[in-house]
Amino acid sequence: MYASGTDSLPETNEVAVTVAIPTRFVWPYGGTRVFLSGSFTRWSEHVPMSPMEGCPTVFQAICSLTPGYHQYKFFVDGEWRHDENQPFVTGNYGTVNTVLLTREPDPNTAILFPETPGSRSNMDVDTDTFYRVVTLSDGTLQKAVPRFAENDLEVSRHRISAFLSTHEAFELLPESGKIITLDVDVPVKQAFHILYEQGIPMAPLWDFCKGQVVGVLTPLDFILILRELGKHGSNLTEEELETHTISAWKEVKLHLNQHVDGHGRGPRHLVHAGPFDSLKDVALKILQNKLSTVPLTHRGSYPELLHLASLSGILKCICRHFRHSSSSLPILQQPICSIPLGTWVPRVGELNGRPLAVLRPNASLNSALSLLVQAQVSSIPIVDENDSLLDIYSRSDITALAKDRAYAQIQLDEMSIHQALQLGQDASSPHTFFNAQRCQMCIEVMERLANPGVRRLVIVEAGSKRVEGIISLSDVFRLLLG
Repeated sequence: MYASGTDSLPETNEVAVTVAIPTRFVWPYGGTRVFLSGSFTRWSEHVPMSPMEGCPTVFQAICSLTPGYHQYKFFVDGEWRHDENQPFVTGNYGTVNTVLLTREPDPNTAILFPETPGSRSNMDVDTDTFYRVVTLSDGTLQKAVPRFAENDLEVSRHRISAFLSTHEAFELLPESGKIITLDVDVPVKQAFHILYEQGIPMAPLWDFCKGQVVGVLTPLDFILILRELGKHGSNLTEEELETHTISAWKEVKLHLNQHVDGHGRGPRHLVHAGPFDSLKDVALKILQNKLSTVPLTHRGSYPELLHLASLSGILKCICRHFRHSSSSLPILQQPICSIPLGTWVPRVGELNGRPLAVLRPNASLNSALSLLVQAQVSSIPIVDENDSLLDIYSRSDITALAKDRAYAQIQLDEMSIHQALQLGQDASSPHTFFNAQRCQMCIEVMERLANPGVRRLVIVEAGSKRVEGIISLSDVFRLLLG
């Protein structure tokens, strides 16, 4: 449904311009079968509403509305309902909600009604599908991506920076939980199995002699160990892992640094933070040092390890704080394809300084591990011959090789990525990964990345699932912190 207009667009072959307002309706109060009806359906059609992914009690539907005044209500499990938290009136169809759409909607505006503290509007202009629709001379419709407003980014950056600067890392501590630490004198082989059995990708290292955290054992360590084990002439053998301690491995790693990054760096000092450091300082430490986590430590009468701080935890604080006032961050209401976020497959004629790293499922595990190290990424999309997404291989998947001592029985050049992904899985627990589409809202992408363990989202084309881009946690913070 489109409303005709008379906008003049010079230097194109458009003969008319029409504007559609796809509008998302949300029923957040549960039910089994939920329908939407309103003046825009002449009250005769019931539009089925679908539960949102991950939120089975929240139902949504999208309808294209003409600019103007509309009434609507919900049919929930055979009973007519209205949302008492939205504007409503009593008319010919009983108590109904109302919405007024302006004649010329602003592509940068997502929330129709001003938000009140503690509540979010359940009626949003859906900028996932919100476009100015242009009718060309041949009668076809062309969608124009909403324009990116630099001022929106600056406003959002200022407000997020103010929030992060005035909130402390102490807020990252969960109400309950445990932190698994490894003694630096634990054999590497045992550490490998501990992380696999506990289902965690990394662990802080504790030195009892020094009485403090001295480092973090990460998936990158195991990648380097496996590559060293498979190298002819290596001084490290599988048998030596029985007695080779973590501290001894760290010494070996120092000699590998020159081969890995070409700079021959010396030992890196442990980067850590305190509970009273600002969230902004913690985020900058992680970004500037290219880390996935930093230990939060407190030195009282005795040293204490409180938590492992990560960008996902900080992002969760941002989402939680601005969830009920997201309209105060204009950038969050933009579709991700319209803002400078992430790495994207270049269009014909465009240059891209950061090509996407992808592999086929039959590529060797060794090639995947090498790419993870060389490209300095946390995961790699696995695609078919049409570049459609099949799976994702992540650094954290390396711990699956500890199952049944698989690492001692394989050759990295002979095992395929597909076979590696099948390790540690069974029919009841398939490998899970997350993707998004290019016109999803920035706020939705942020909320997904705020989940622990999700460091990157692969952007795919609707339908074909062809990989179009990748957005990482560090991409989001580089955008928000400038």
